[in-house]
Amino acid sequence: MTFIKMLIGLPVVIVILIFAFVNNDLVEFNFWPFYIEITVSQSVAIVILVLLGFLLGKFDSWLSYSPLRTALRREKKENKKLNKAHLKLTEQVSDLQDNIVNLQEEKKAVEASLPKPSFSEKVKNLFRKDKSEA
Repeated sequence: MTFIKMLIGLPVVIVILIFAFVNNDLVEFNFWPFYIEITVSQSVAIVILVLLGFLLGKFDSWLSYSPLRTALRREKKENKKLNKAHLKLTEQVSDLQDNIVNLQEEKKAVEASLPKPSFSEKVKNLFRKDKSEA
C-alpha cells in the first residue's frame, strides 16, 4: 500500500512543485477583516496553500475516523474482560478435571480394598430376589 501511495503521490508532488516554481511572480494577499497585506512570491504561496490543504485533509480524515477509534478502544476493553473470564473458566475446568482424576483413583483404591466375592457367593447371588447386597 505504501508503494502505491508513493507511485501516485510522488508524480503529483513533482507536478505541483514544478508548477509552483515556474510561476514566480509576486502576489498580494489581503486579510480583509484585519487589514493586513502580505506580498509574497507566487511559488511560495502555492506551496503553502498545497501544504495547508494537505494538513486540512489529514485533519478531516482523523476526525472522520474518530468513531472507529472509539469502537476499537471499546472492543479492546471487551477483549480484555473476555480474556480474563476465559482464563478463570480454563482454571475452573482444569480444577474439575483434576477432581475427576482424583475421584477415579479413589474409586479404584476403594474397589481394590474390598474383598472379592467367591464363586459360590456369586452363584448364590444370582438366584437371590433382593439384589441390594449383590
